[in-house]
Amino acid sequence: MVNAHWPLPRVVVAAPASGHGKTTVATGLLAALRRRGLTVSPHKVGPDYIDPGYHALAAGRPGRNLDPFLVGADRIAPLLRHGASVPTPADIAVVEGVMGLHDGAVGRRDYASTAHVARLIEAPVLLVLDTTAQGRSAAALTLGMAAFDSAVRIGGVILNRVGSARHETLLRDALAEVGVPVLGAVTRAAEVAAPARHLGLVPVAERAPESVAIVTALAELVEATVDLDAVLDLARSAPPLTAPAWDPVAAVGGPAGVERPRVALAGGPAFTFSYVESAELLTAAGAEVVTVDPLRDPALPAGTRAVVIGGGFPEAYAQALTDNAALRAEVAEFDGPIVAECAGLLYLGRSLDGVPMCGRLDSTARMTDRLTLGYREARAVTDSPVARAGEPVRGHEFHRTSTDPGHGDAPAWRWNDTEHGFVTGRVHASYLHTHWAGHPDAARRLVEACR
Repeated sequence: MVNAHWPLPRVVVAAPASGHGKTTVATGLLAALRRRGLTVSPHKVGPDYIDPGYHALAAGRPGRNLDPFLVGADRIAPLLRHGASVPTPADIAVVEGVMGLHDGAVGRRDYASTAHVARLIEAPVLLVLDTTAQGRSAAALTLGMAAFDSAVRIGGVILNRVGSARHETLLRDALAEVGVPVLGAVTRAAEVAAPARHLGLVPVAERAPESVAIVTALAELVEATVDLDAVLDLARSAPPLTAPAWDPVAAVGGPAGVERPRVALAGGPAFTFSYVESAELLTAAGAEVVTVDPLRDPALPAGTRAVVIGGGFPEAYAQALTDNAALRAEVAEFDGPIVAECAGLLYLGRSLDGVPMCGRLDSTARMTDRLTLGYREARAVTDSPVARAGEPVRGHEFHRTSTDPGHGDAPAWRWNDTEHGFVTGRVHASYLHTHWAGHPDAARRLVEACR
């Protein structure tokens, strides 16, 4: 049992902007601390799916998201405590930030920013600085980041992309002037990079052997360049967590009936985008959650009563998906509820870039040059297996594809005065990614729809 006042050591890895090396440092820290024999709980600010995959590989337990916009600010500390408690209590939690430290949801000041989350979980910040073409100005930048919000404590700096020993000395001397300790320095030559794709890093599940090698290299990099004892001391300076742990059983109100319907959750390399809490909520609502890989499995698991197909990169696997004709045909005829987000929407359509998909929806999809990205405040238009008409939901879009048409006669959602997605029979499909911890009734409603 975890005490009501849990002195969980924790630290937030942040940066002044994207591209400074947060993921490199956070993933390397997770792996290096685990190699020390510590149980490490990995977390990510924001709606990102890919970084948590690297975190999970590094920590040996699921990477979890902390996103106030999607789940509400009051759930952030409880979700941190839950994630750090299961399957066993962690010795330390490492939270990777999103974008720049103070960058929040557009039009909402710093709401849902890394700084916002750091305040909610009362964690010190470890600031990662890209020092390319910078000298003493790095100290001024750090001082400004710290002074901008006095409630956010920057407890140390990791210097990244340091050019030389002389450059490092200059930077350390400048930061000493403003009283911020340097806890590590990574040279440009030593930096480790993971291959990227149009939506960010290539997911771990798509390239497991290479991913393991990258995580190992990041662990060795951090061990060689970061003062891990100083990082641990910083993490231990966080006050005890007093918020109760989030409980999926309480969130859904317990099992929805006595039977345990089997819910198939799409996984494998093509469908890697799923929040851990979704499966936990479905289980808490009474479902038996099983995994199906649309690339390789010729059929849905026996006894499947509902299917959930999340996000991913089906465009990178279109031919393999179409070659699995048996599963596509079964999904096309499946008479239970189906919930599909983004990649799932594409898989259910007639075709993707001209390659046949399931044909369950009367739509086609294609890759575009335009990135659609951002938070959405949506409202359900049509009753479906996951929402009642009129219900407000917060979500996130992140894709470079479009569908024709953009919505069906019975749309799934409406936001920005436009209708989106499809509700066809017992199918609910759209581009909107939602975090069910923010609206747990979706899990209970889906289990009830299995009857």
